Amino acid sequence: MRRLTQALAAPLLALALLAPAAAIAGAQLYEPLSASVQAALSRSVADNAPPRTAFRNSLDAVDWQLEMSRRLERRIPDRESRLEFLRAVHYEATRAGLDPQLVLGLIQVESGFKKYAVSSAGARSFMQVMPFWVKLIGRPDDNLFHLRTNLRYGCTILRHYLDIEQGDLYRALGRYNGSLGQPEYPNMVRAAWQNQWAYSRPTIATR
Repeated sequence: MRRLTQALAAPLLALALLAPAAAIAGAQLYEPLSASVQAALSRSVADNAPPRTAFRNSLDAVDWQLEMSRRLERRIPDRESRLEFLRAVHYEATRAGLDPQLVLGLIQVESGFKKYAVSSAGARSFMQVMPFWVKLIGRPDDNLFHLRTNLRYGCTILRHYLDIEQGDLYRALGRYNGSLGQPEYPNMVRAAWQNQWAYSRPTIATR
């Protein structure tokens, strides 16, 4: 089984590298939530605190935004829109305890960075959030095509799945895409994350 999974993974990794604009949207599946979990997720998506930096300092913020902006330029050509998008991704991912680069990889695979993407199942926008989540944990007027709303829901949902799976990213990604137990989607997200969005802060040379 492991050899079969590895055999499947190799061409998928190549596909993710050769066709970075391709999007493979899935659909989270509705599952009943306990009252406590539903309340916790509702509080998370309803947090109206004003956005604040999630960076350690302004130098880290500039370095990360410049590097990610360079990589994202072909997909989001407008500079101001691109920087707004990256600031929102970093904030919402960090707020949910996720690696922002992982979230960028997921968005690449789910929607190809298309704000108004809609899957055949009805999942919406950058992180391809299913509308049932609005009824389940949100407010009736929540707009899943709104940048920060979509990222807030998507990051909250992925965090929820990670908690369910006790930190198992492979299974959490499968749940997010509605393809639990199948290797294609988790492998593509990991490939995008590690090969296109991985980032380490530049080191400053010292004498």
